Amino acid sequence: MNKTDLVNNISSKSGLSKKDVENVLNGFLGEITDALASGDKVQLIGFGTFETRKRAGRTGRNPQTGNTIEIPESNVPAFKAGNKLKEAVN
Repeated sequence: MNKTDLVNNISSKSGLSKKDVENVLNGFLGEITDALASGDKVQLIGFGTFETRKRAGRTGRNPQTGNTIEIPESNVPAFKAGNKLKEAVN
């Protein structure tokens, strides 16, 4: 399912217009992005938790030249599923 499918499904189930659903979805995703960018955690009880995790720096290799390069540490987004979501999937 992609974003368009999600908007269509929510619109048909809720009776809201596709434009309204898309605005809400974009706002929701924007708020999660802003929270993660500022280092906060977003917890939706029963669904899951969005957070950032540190990826340690490491030594890599350029596949073209074979030279070793240092890859700096970085923050990566992560999602941990909640119990209700896990139960629904299983």
